[in-house]
Amino acid sequence: MGKRFMEQFSLSLLIVIFSIMFTLFSSSALGGEPHIIDHTCVDITQIPESAIEQAKSKLHIAYGHTSHGSQITSGMSGLVDFANNGGLGLALPHNIFEWNNGGTGGALDLHDYAMDGDAGYYPQWVNNTVDYLGSPDPATGRGSIHPDVNVVIWSWCGQVSGSSEQEMIDNYLAPMAGLETDYPGITFVYMTGHLDGTGANGNLNLRNEQIRQYCKDNGKVLYDFADIESYGPTGETNYMLLNGDDNCDYDLNGNGDKNWAIDWQQSHVEGVDWYECSSAHSQPLNANLKGYAAWWLWAKISGWNPDDASDDSSQDSSDDSSSDSSDSGNDAAADDATDDTSPGGSGGGCFIRNLI
Repeated sequence: MGKRFMEQFSLSLLIVIFSIMFTLFSSSALGGEPHIIDHTCVDITQIPESAIEQAKSKLHIAYGHTSHGSQITSGMSGLVDFANNGGLGLALPHNIFEWNNGGTGGALDLHDYAMDGDAGYYPQWVNNTVDYLGSPDPATGRGSIHPDVNVVIWSWCGQVSGSSEQEMIDNYLAPMAGLETDYPGITFVYMTGHLDGTGANGNLNLRNEQIRQYCKDNGKVLYDFADIESYGPTGETNYMLLNGDDNCDYDLNGNGDKNWAIDWQQSHVEGVDWYECSSAHSQPLNANLKGYAAWWLWAKISGWNPDDASDDSSQDSSDDSSSDSSDSGNDAAADDATDDTSPGGSGGGCFIRNLI
């Protein structure tokens, strides 16, 4: 009796120790510097071929979203032909940016609309995540129904704008942390909500700042949707500070009469500097940037370190036109917003260790 008890106790102790060690060394438990993908992570020419291929070999992604979130996958889809035809001077293998559900034909494995709804519908988004993944497998830290899935990402629609500080904790931050605890073998990617034109003092930015700060304080992975659409390709002007919205409209004189994406598209060459693609509620250039940033995310959580000088981290690009002109032209009223290049004015950006 005593021997059997000791054997069961020893087994239970080993399981507890294994679980603790698994959690400590899993992607969801990594601490340290902020793991943020923002407007500083949109230069697609800087991602080496090896990092792209590594992401495709390692990642199995489940993505839940509604219309605004489709900007990411629409941008990724349009990038395939754009890169194939040498846009931005890219010279990479044919269809290198291809993605599909299952990762067939050498593509990235990304299950689009894997879970119904978006992160603004609580508790549905949590329940849908658990239903999709299945019960946690203690041996892998992943789900039993889709045991290969090692990345889960949810986007918002417009619900961040109407959330209170406590609702953000109760309906998003705490449930995400709970999922990370339950599935330590999966990287859960946090996200900010899209711009709504209310500027730095609006509730939308306050809640986005709450999400950013939480991710910085707790070592989370954040795809900063709002920050990416706050800047044009050159990153010189923070249009959120100029009451920028999800359509890329911003306000210089109280009339809301400017659109940074349309202005940039009209002054640059389609097919060379940018590409036409679907972009729900917005402009193609916005989806372009969202797609570029998504590949930074995939590459970096797979182990790419853009600061590693030994990495063949940049592709030769013969086209410098994307950086020849500023986002705002000569608009003097935009000057106050040109020096703030950090997300929400709070710092961060592109500091991700190997999470997979």
